Amino acid sequence: MQLTINPLNDALGAEIMGGDYSKQLNSDEIKLLNEAFLKYHLICLRSKKLTPTEFLKLASYFGKPFSEITRNHWIKDAPEISKLDSTYNSLDEKPDDPNLNRRSGWHTDHSFKKYPPKATLLHGLKIPSFAGHTRFCNTQKAYNDLSQKTKKLYESLMAVHSYDTIRAPATAVIRSKEEILETPDVIHPLVRIHDETGRKSLYFNANRTDHIVGLKRKDSDILLDKIHTHITQDKYRYDHEWKTGDIIIWDNRCLVHSVNVDYPVGEERVHLRTILKGNEELKL
Repeated sequence: MQLTINPLNDALGAEIMGGDYSKQLNSDEIKLLNEAFLKYHLICLRSKKLTPTEFLKLASYFGKPFSEITRNHWIKDAPEISKLDSTYNSLDEKPDDPNLNRRSGWHTDHSFKKYPPKATLLHGLKIPSFAGHTRFCNTQKAYNDLSQKTKKLYESLMAVHSYDTIRAPATAVIRSKEEILETPDVIHPLVRIHDETGRKSLYFNANRTDHIVGLKRKDSDILLDKIHTHITQDKYRYDHEWKTGDIIIWDNRCLVHSVNVDYPVGEERVHLRTILKGNEELKL
């Protein structure tokens, strides 16, 4: 294959053309994809639709896929792959205020885990005619732009991440008793070091970051709101307009993402997703 790489914008992301990901890739192709992933933080592979097994094989080139907490999304023969159907089948299912929908909150996947995931892969199977974009912001760039004084302060702080928090715009998916036991609160540094590049980024999740350790709730909320506003500025942002077959892999260690949930009722929106294991507990 002849793979070509085209940057998507100044904030993050690259598009990769020319691949057939239903076939085995060679070592040079796998190396190129991984190098592009680390350089751009997000790569979009323009592809035809893959089977869950083919998608799982592709994901394994970047790391070790794992099964998500919510079992009802698992693919029967490939539990590491989840099928996510976010179609609005009726007007009642579409939120009146998109900003209050949980998927629209800026987040990094599974930060409620002691060992948060390295990356997420999402494969577009059915795409609505408009909206439904997945939006991304670069928290590494956001960290780099802070003053030295602010960097020093943030690097001294730890934050509690919860499966559900009163700070989130909407409640989380209901868990079974087994799933609740699997998801206790965890504490992570507010600034994390990327375990492959050594670069620092802000580690914040609007859906999961509950409070700063040692601060009163009011003071913690003020600080977290300030961080939220800073990292989601347009200069750090890329909005992905989906095409059928697109495969996106993004780096959860230095990006946050959200979904434009204001897409049409009755138009299918279906993706395959898998998440890759992180290498270690977060450290500063």
